[in-house]
Amino acid sequence: MEADYVVVGAGSAGCVIAARLSEDRGAGSGAPSVLLLEAGPGETKADLATPSAWPSLFGSDVDHGYASVPQAGLGGLAPPCPRGRTLGGSSAINAMVFLRGHRADYDAWAAAGCTGWGFDELLPYFRRMESVPGAGAGAGAGSGPGAGSGAGARSGASAGPGPNRGAGTGFRGGSGPLRPSPVPAADLNPLSRTFVAAAAAAGHPLTDDFNGDRQEGAGLHDLSVVDGVRQSAADAYLRPVAAERPHLTVSTDSRARRLLFDGDRCVGVEFTREGETVRAYARAEVVVSAGAVDSPRLLMLSGIGPADELRRVGVDVRLDLPGVGRNLQDHPLCGLVYEAERPIPAGRANLSEASLSWRSDAALPGPDMQLMFIHVPYHPPTMTAPENGFTLGVATVPRARGSVRLADADPDSAPLIDPGYLGDESDVRRMLRGLEVAREIVAAGPFAEWGAREVLPGGGVTDAAGLRAFLAAATGPYFHLAGSCAMGTGPEAVVGPDLRVRGVRGLRVADASVMPTIVSVNTNAAALVIGEKAADLVRGAG
Repeated sequence: MEADYVVVGAGSAGCVIAARLSEDRGAGSGAPSVLLLEAGPGETKADLATPSAWPSLFGSDVDHGYASVPQAGLGGLAPPCPRGRTLGGSSAINAMVFLRGHRADYDAWAAAGCTGWGFDELLPYFRRMESVPGAGAGAGAGSGPGAGSGAGARSGASAGPGPNRGAGTGFRGGSGPLRPSPVPAADLNPLSRTFVAAAAAAGHPLTDDFNGDRQEGAGLHDLSVVDGVRQSAADAYLRPVAAERPHLTVSTDSRARRLLFDGDRCVGVEFTREGETVRAYARAEVVVSAGAVDSPRLLMLSGIGPADELRRVGVDVRLDLPGVGRNLQDHPLCGLVYEAERPIPAGRANLSEASLSWRSDAALPGPDMQLMFIHVPYHPPTMTAPENGFTLGVATVPRARGSVRLADADPDSAPLIDPGYLGDESDVRRMLRGLEVAREIVAAGPFAEWGAREVLPGGGVTDAAGLRAFLAAATGPYFHLAGSCAMGTGPEAVVGPDLRVRGVRGLRVADASVMPTIVSVNTNAAALVIGEKAADLVRGAG
């Protein structure tokens, strides 16, 4: 097989890149050919479309089914690491929360040497991604890169979004493929509004648009749900155009095994499909977008990575690149669970419709803490709680760093994933403070009408030792793995700001693995914008 571009992985970034590269840009020569490889099947489960069914997708045939190595910070527990294995990747199995993050998240990338990746440079791409009602009404609210960014500030924030929340601010887009929005009022769980009111009563500011000019506080966040149905990256970018672009080939059930080289140039990918080994050659470039686990895994299987480590597992070293598989990050997530006296209505959206973003230290340039409100009990399988309950899930931007390593040289072997949960004492301290903040919110008043009673860990657990023990037992993954092929300019960087793999020609990595530091919120929107910018970098427009 041969194409101008071979893209490995049809996840969030991969779908964007394949769709954008295969556009006919009107240059006279037509669009380039693109081959998109996806390890999993096409759409095979009805539950993929059902927003409230996302917990049932973990461990199913559309999940790679990875698990972490035992985590010292969690008392030796080895939590699962779900990774989407179907068109859309993890955007097809996640909880559909669509949050960009704070401008400080991206400005930190630029300050670390990733030129062109600051918030102002990425804002046109964020706008290009989406269609938000009213976004086109404000000056500078165009949808393409290079359009003016505008700067209007709204007069105030409310406990819920207005119908034209993007109007006049220059932050939202009006003609992109994604249609993020908060849950419609008719479907909103009443507990979600209670949470927002309680956060305000506890002294937290409100925002009516986390993706607008007020990027922290409490409010109803956007969801990747359209007309009651999940909108994955494949739904938004790939399926609407695949049938009408003969130069775009999507090959499912195609698991990449190694990259192919001619000297120092990557020229293709070897993969398996229907039991056969197939080689695909790229006339221009190979773009690896297999995610924060499988992108470093594929590089290492191809001999690119920490040389000593590769030799130990029997992989011939092509390039000693020590940062491959390092710098792995995920937000640790720990939930306080409450039982309610009144029956809680069943979820009609994604089970988590509201959140709070705040700073553990007022001196920080942006938020490093998140509280996700979930209107069902959410806890590790080692714990139990009454069914008529809700959860305040506390997360933080970790200082701990983990890794992805090879178990051996066999491409069929699962990788060794070590997120390093609670591996830094500062992470523990901030998480403990987050539990205090969650308790303050529930005690602030509005939850009283629900007769809320804490059951995990229980109101009687107030001492430091008890709370630390609960934190270690109840913390688990937030499924936001990132950073394992970090972008930068230093010796640990895997790719430069142009996303080219250092020391290799014809090869880029573009997905959540290139984040130098994880954003302060859910990572899907950030992965999508990486795909948008990557497409322009590849075609020389970024």
